[in-house]
Amino acid sequence: MKDVPVEPYSGKPVPSPRSFLVNLALLVLAVLFFALPQPNLLSLRGFPLVAYIAFVPLFLLVRRVSFRASFVWGAAYGTLSYCVFTYWLAVFHPLAMYVIASLYFCWLLLTVPVLKLVDMAFPKRGFVMQWAVWVGYEYLKTLGFNGYSYGVIGYSQWTWTPVIQIASVFGVWGVSALVTFPSAWIAAGMKNRCGGPVKSWFSDFGRFAYAHRLSGLLWCCAFACTVVYGLAGQVDVSKHETVQLALVQPNSDPWKGGINAYRRDFRTLTRLSDEALAARPDIDLLVWPETAFIPRIDWHYRYREERESFDLVASLLEYLDASPVPVVLGNDDAVLGPTDDGTIDRIDYNAVLLFTPGKNVIPPAPERYRKMHLVPFTEHFPYRRAFPWVYELLLANDTHFWEKGDTPVVFESAGLRFSSPICFEDTFGYISRRFVNEGARAIVNLTNDAWAKSVPCQYQHLSMAVFRAVENRVPLVRATASGQTSYVDPNGVVVSMAPSFVETWLVVDVPRIDDLSMTPYRLWGDLWGVAFAVAAVLCALVSVVSISGMLTKLRII
Repeated sequence: MKDVPVEPYSGKPVPSPRSFLVNLALLVLAVLFFALPQPNLLSLRGFPLVAYIAFVPLFLLVRRVSFRASFVWGAAYGTLSYCVFTYWLAVFHPLAMYVIASLYFCWLLLTVPVLKLVDMAFPKRGFVMQWAVWVGYEYLKTLGFNGYSYGVIGYSQWTWTPVIQIASVFGVWGVSALVTFPSAWIAAGMKNRCGGPVKSWFSDFGRFAYAHRLSGLLWCCAFACTVVYGLAGQVDVSKHETVQLALVQPNSDPWKGGINAYRRDFRTLTRLSDEALAARPDIDLLVWPETAFIPRIDWHYRYREERESFDLVASLLEYLDASPVPVVLGNDDAVLGPTDDGTIDRIDYNAVLLFTPGKNVIPPAPERYRKMHLVPFTEHFPYRRAFPWVYELLLANDTHFWEKGDTPVVFESAGLRFSSPICFEDTFGYISRRFVNEGARAIVNLTNDAWAKSVPCQYQHLSMAVFRAVENRVPLVRATASGQTSYVDPNGVVVSMAPSFVETWLVVDVPRIDDLSMTPYRLWGDLWGVAFAVAAVLCALVSVVSISGMLTKLRII
């Protein structure tokens, strides 16, 4: 049976096996094109050029299917794209892949029908609204308890330094807008023929390109201006004084094993630190990764419930007090206080502690920062009373819950004012922005991605962290359990990086920037993300109003 073009308003494709197979092929391409631009198994840098056509298969699929069928295809796209892209979640937590699959099943179950509504209501210029809807969706999915920044298409450009400089103005949302528009424009040039044979899909493209040449030229101008700004707007920090940081990478998952494993990891951390200090006597600060030391330092020193844990804490404190330089480290910090059920018990925080020899080591009274944005489901679940069965299921599957901190802390050592977002936190622009606006002049991130046993996972995380440096024009360093331990300059260039999955240390010279200028992003934050989200909602409402009298006529494939 031969396919026929899709009618602009009815959205009725030919219900044939061949049509279904074409739709299935578009779905597979859409999933692959979603994963390829980001760091992946084929390329740790990703294929950033693919990002500019990444959503062409999706937008064509939207055109081909009916409104009711768009819910099914959207849910399938959301589930498959994130299962392929973040495959490494399968080893993060027993429930992690189910959670992410369910989350993006729901997100795209709703987003793809909105793309369909826009296309139906505005067949000629709906591609502009589809563009706005997609970027708005990317922003919305990073909000709230379930906020998740992985998969934002703008991050795929992390290695294209001139392109990502506009993040200092618009955040990553400006980059996403720049990258997404070509997909919407190209797909719009093919959509009137995409219901017929594949070979005919481009037959009207020249006519479309001429009719919509203004929008195409505007994008070309925007891209050219982006590159010019990216080349001319980079900051020069070569004349600034520097502070020497030693970033220690122990190549271990600190949560694996009991007290014997904690002793082993402690020996590794101290050995690598001593090696770095011996090789570079000018080091000003040692940085250990997230939860590098597991026994709760302050807690075990105060309450001494477990002799073996106290002895290990005592050994650590002796080492820190004898250290020639301050040490920043990650620890499971705990206090005694009121819990949700009204009792007095231990309250745990994922924390960063700064120990300065001879000042705040014994008794342990370090400066500390407590993680404010916890990983949903695996570090934090605020709905214990509403969904007690979910809470119990998470506990039964080796979940370690922490309480949220609420204070952005700025540390100072060797004249360097810095803040330390913990792991997942450097994937959100608003957190580092808040730190810098509080006075931080460098970002010192502590991360543990060792659990993933995946180099692409670690590069995906790095690709997002790069933007935090550009947005705020500050240097960023990452001390990680297994990778990617690195130094990123204020222009988003990865200046140096330690190899993955090896025990090592990396000494970096971090510029001390005292006269930091205000970037537009620091001034207005994620305003552009909010603007696209509002535009997405308005597009959906206008589309519903435009075709409200026709929805009952729509049929599923």
